[in-house]
Amino acid sequence: MTASVTPQDQRATGAPPPVGHAFPGATWKELAHLLANLPATLLGFVYSVLFVSLGVGLAVTVIGLPVLVLGLRGARLVGRAERGRARRLLGVRIEEPSRIPRGAGGGSALGRLWDDVKDPVGWRTALYSVIRLPWGIVTFTVSLVSFFALWPVLGYLVRGMANVDRAMVRGLLSPSTELERRIAELESGRGVVVDTAAADLRRIERDLHDGAQARLVALAMGLGLAKEKVVEDPEAAALMVEEAHGEVKLALQELRDLARGIHPAVLTDRGLDAALSSVAARCTVPVSVKADLHDRPAEAIEGIAYFTVSELLQNVSKHSGARTATVEVWRAGDRLLLQVHDDGHGGASLDGGTGLAGLSDRLGAVDGLFVIDSPPGGPTTITAELPWRERGADRAGRRLAGKPGEGRG
Repeated sequence: MTASVTPQDQRATGAPPPVGHAFPGATWKELAHLLANLPATLLGFVYSVLFVSLGVGLAVTVIGLPVLVLGLRGARLVGRAERGRARRLLGVRIEEPSRIPRGAGGGSALGRLWDDVKDPVGWRTALYSVIRLPWGIVTFTVSLVSFFALWPVLGYLVRGMANVDRAMVRGLLSPSTELERRIAELESGRGVVVDTAAADLRRIERDLHDGAQARLVALAMGLGLAKEKVVEDPEAAALMVEEAHGEVKLALQELRDLARGIHPAVLTDRGLDAALSSVAARCTVPVSVKADLHDRPAEAIEGIAYFTVSELLQNVSKHSGARTATVEVWRAGDRLLLQVHDDGHGGASLDGGTGLAGLSDRLGAVDGLFVIDSPPGGPTTITAELPWRERGADRAGRRLAGKPGEGRG
């Protein structure tokens, strides 16, 4: 028995609908792509051969290298156009490759040119344009002849040739190396980090303006009035000074809270175990903390772990309806893992408006993972994984001792 494929299955997998006697819209798009192959591949072939020939032929002159670089940059544009054509007509969605990595060739103008010459994306696109010319001729000819003379098998021929096109696009025009994929991910994560840092700076500015700064202004005004009354009305002046003393205490407390929000002193002085215990003590739900850490990770990773747990416990207090919660932190190899569990009503998700999506983005920006297990009715278990990235002093000490670092769970 042949299994049936529903339209929902096709939409979920991104596959085109099956070929029949009445051609669906996807088949017509495939046919348009195959007929456009000849002019597109002809232009790409001429362009690629021209810039490679000029660049190599002029390599003995000063302009040879710049010509080759310009040609490779143009090849990237050709690849972008081909990916767009495949996306619109074949339904092939491929991420755009990363920009050319800088630094390998040095910071000089010649070094940057050399980085461009080694661009794998440009060279793969040029290869794609060259080997596609005979294929473009074949697909154009077969599609045109089949359209007028072989109508019963047109759909099957079109589907088969379109699938070959899909394989070529995925093989030569996608970010094929792990390095390229990681660069693209890091570029995306860098935007998240920049946005997060900007939001944090705005929050700090707002807190300073609305909190401690306003209190200090009121304090200055009060002390000024007390100074004027100190001779003619000492009792009133003393009362004003007492009020000013209370304002100073409140301002200091607000500054301490603000400093704790930037980077808590207990985290710097005593490490993640003590810092998380401090956070747990401020939670409105009873929280038990278990930390199995024999070493300390990098300071930045400690900070991210601290603020992740802090925000998760705030969610437990505000949204979970839980009676108890637990926090566990441990090391597994070169990764730092933390888990927050509560016995609340569950239903937590990245689109629930509780800031979990922001936490996931922040962890992803540093090559971390964020997993939510929160069925309706509870309980909720959220696991975060971060790179350990041990402290520089510890790493240097191991190098001097000639011993590799060993992770302990």
